[in-house]
Amino acid sequence: MSTKSYQAGVKEYREKYWTSDYVPLDTDLLACFKVTGQPGVPREEVAAAVAAESSTGTWSTVWSELLTDLEYYKGRAYRIEDVPGDSESFYAFVAYPIDLFEEGSIVNVLTSLVGNVFGFKALKHLRLEDIRFPIAYIKTCGGPPAGIQVERDRLNKYGRPMLGCTIKPKLGLSAKNYGRAVYECLRGGLDLTKDDENVNSQPFMRWRDRFEFVAEAIQKAEQETGERKGHYLNVTAATPEDMYERAEFAKELGMPIIMHDFLTGGFTANTGLANWCRRNGMLLHIHRAMHAVIDRHPKHGIHFRVLAKCLRLSGGDHLHTGTVVGKLEGDRASTLGFVDQLRESFVPEDRSRGVFFDQDWGSMPGVFAVASGGIHVWHMPALVTIFGDDSVLQFGGGTQGHPWGNAAGAAANRVSLEACVKARNEGRDLERESRDILTEAARTSPELAMAMETWKEIKFEFETVDKLDVG
Repeated sequence: MSTKSYQAGVKEYREKYWTSDYVPLDTDLLACFKVTGQPGVPREEVAAAVAAESSTGTWSTVWSELLTDLEYYKGRAYRIEDVPGDSESFYAFVAYPIDLFEEGSIVNVLTSLVGNVFGFKALKHLRLEDIRFPIAYIKTCGGPPAGIQVERDRLNKYGRPMLGCTIKPKLGLSAKNYGRAVYECLRGGLDLTKDDENVNSQPFMRWRDRFEFVAEAIQKAEQETGERKGHYLNVTAATPEDMYERAEFAKELGMPIIMHDFLTGGFTANTGLANWCRRNGMLLHIHRAMHAVIDRHPKHGIHFRVLAKCLRLSGGDHLHTGTVVGKLEGDRASTLGFVDQLRESFVPEDRSRGVFFDQDWGSMPGVFAVASGGIHVWHMPALVTIFGDDSVLQFGGGTQGHPWGNAAGAAANRVSLEACVKARNEGRDLERESRDILTEAARTSPELAMAMETWKEIKFEFETVDKLDVG
């Protein structure tokens, strides 16, 4: 075993894993890390240590390196950049040979890139800012079970965003009362309703009872409105076996869509469930519970744009993205950057949106962006402008907090959405003319007029914690 000091070991990383003249291959997986090293350790040595510890390296030279072609398999730190406005940190770009990763396994990619290296003593902080997945790797992943176009065809909904709603209170309702709340929202004009992320199978409402009452509510609302309706039945469970049992029962009830908490449930469970949905003709809604534990600190963790890319590959037809204008963290430019990663076939590098690499998605279907968290009718013009048609605008209190009840709240949402889509199609500036557009629509909709009065003072104007690094 080497008797070199730990500091000398870090210098050895530089010799093996720092290659400033390396030109990445099309088949390489590329990663951008925001690195904050310990004082006195040169940038190149810290960057090389990140590349080594996330690929083939260890702290000492080992004799078994001679048994393989290390030059072929090792990750390489190939570029360093300053972080605008931050003299303490820097960007390190690392290229990884594609053969380091099991085909179609986001689990394996993340285990490598954000495994032990995040606890490395040569680092104060480390954040994975972005990944460029090579098209050769993307082709090994299943992706969304259905995708945007197939979902629109199944639900027969075109030309506008879809309207959703999370049933409140999220915990404590009996199964029958929960079904009543679903029915009122759907008959009032919403397309979809939703279990909240922490609704599983608690003593006050076991999952099977909830599924049955929700199915009854959907069928009744469809008969009354003549529209296809759905509810995201959360199948997240303590074990994979329980998860699949719940999914199978949702299918037996004729439900079009189920839901999964992809971070707390894990990528193994998520990919398995996505594959099941693809085989069984079910849509898959994805909630991002726990994401801010991972992605909110500006110098440590994983940016949500990486988690969004990983979800598209792992499988999901919807993904929560925040709202920009609601109660949850997220600035406009950064949010648009990862919304593009969910929906587009090709996303070019654009540092103004936090996109560090060109990303070719090939023919992989897109994912609906779900804008959810503290939104109401006054936000509708901005939401339609920001998220466009291929989105789900998902309310909670902004539907069910209506003084006249859930159905009235849903009607207000639907009228405001249709008014905004009409105005947009006429070429009007939704955000600049928002008050006029909504006021005009409210003249023939007392439900919207009451909603506008109820929430006219409600705003969520806080400074963004995780800002883009733009100089």
